[in-house]
Amino acid sequence: MSTFTLEYWQDDGWFVGRLREVPGCFSQGETLPELEDNIAEVYKLLQADDEDMPVPPSAMTKPLQLAA
Repeated sequence: MSTFTLEYWQDDGWFVGRLREVPGCFSQGETLPELEDNIAEVYKLLQADDEDMPVPPSAMTKPLQLAA
C-alpha cells in the first residue's frame, strides 16, 4: 500500500481532487468519502493502463531537465 497526497477543493457543491504525486489522477464526488473512493478507482485504472504498455528489455533511462 502506498500513501499519496490528495489535494482537493469544492466547486459548485462537488469535492474535486487529484493525487499530487500521480499526473492525470483527478476525480470528483458529492462528498469527501465519495471523492476518496472515486480517486482510488482512477488510480487503479491508471495502474492497469501502465501494465498494458510493456516496456522492452532494451529500454534505457536518462535524466531530462524541463523548464517549469
